[in-house]
Amino acid sequence: MVQEPGAGAVDGMVDWRLAVATGTRVAGPGPRLDHGQAEQVVAELRAAAARAEQVVATHTGLIAPAGSAPVSVVGRPGWVQANADAFRELLTPVTERLAGRRRGVSTLDGVGSRLAGLEVGAMLGFLAGKVLGQYDPFLPEGVRRPGEQGRLLLVAPNVVEVEQALGVLPADFRMWVCLHEETHRVQFGAVPWMREHMRAEIDLVLASTPLELGDLLGRLLAVGRDVLDVARPDGPSLLDLVQTPEQREVVDRLAAVMALLEGHADVVMDDVGPQVVPTVATIRARFTRRRDSAIGLSRLFRRLLGLEAKLRQYRDGAAFVRAVQERVGREGFDAVWAGPQNLPRPAEIADPAAWVARVHG
Repeated sequence: MVQEPGAGAVDGMVDWRLAVATGTRVAGPGPRLDHGQAEQVVAELRAAAARAEQVVATHTGLIAPAGSAPVSVVGRPGWVQANADAFRELLTPVTERLAGRRRGVSTLDGVGSRLAGLEVGAMLGFLAGKVLGQYDPFLPEGVRRPGEQGRLLLVAPNVVEVEQALGVLPADFRMWVCLHEETHRVQFGAVPWMREHMRAEIDLVLASTPLELGDLLGRLLAVGRDVLDVARPDGPSLLDLVQTPEQREVVDRLAAVMALLEGHADVVMDDVGPQVVPTVATIRARFTRRRDSAIGLSRLFRRLLGLEAKLRQYRDGAAFVRAVQERVGREGFDAVWAGPQNLPRPAEIADPAAWVARVHG
């Protein structure tokens, strides 16, 4: 179920209705499918997700409670709406602080909230054309049903677009995508503290976000001075530039956790892929080549939004997982799920032996 923006669509910080409308326009509909084709794609993605759930649980030993994260097959507008819901939920601490400071609210209401809505919408619209699937652990109260901890989103038009561009077998590619996303579902479903840990870290970042428009503009002007650095291959992302040193420390910890989760999903996908995806080697080779070959405006947007760092997370996290499993086996690696204290620290992602020494002695 996706929540429609209603009377409270402006919360003093972002005009969410405008964000969703902008994101939908920027994203576009994706490849055109007739009704019968669309129904077939949705049915096959749902079936692949159900099969992947069993395969991933058997391979990893991680069991998520039944019904804790339903599968939603969506189009690009549905993905935009779902992520607007999630962002709004995550920004609750900031909007609550704004509500207690009338001067900040009056400054950011109106023009400021509409500007923020346009910016958030443009970002969501760009990403909506790229994402194949996503596990969303941050469901708002108005969206979450009893017993649900998250939801698994599969973006049907993007899956179809990429499988056509790669020239791969649709059934194999859809199963391959679902293996990755189902791994995320069991990571959060079987490790109940993970969601709250990540939410607490995100709240720490937001707690130091400036509320005054002048402070926000000052940070953005600083970004403007350094924007040419963003365009360099080794330069910072736009998100790096607006972070304070305190925020960057927390973000580094979050990045290490994301590297673990993304890398683990990639390892699982490659380990079990040959059992259920006959053409997995072809898919992996062609997909990696496509992922690494973005040029021009697309690559600039990836740099600005920090997506280059996300691509590194897949590689660095997978290397960490494989190295740990080689040293202490899968059972030894599974100590990572015991509690937040066992999560890899930022430096340990590149030094798996250090994690093994710290956790296993």
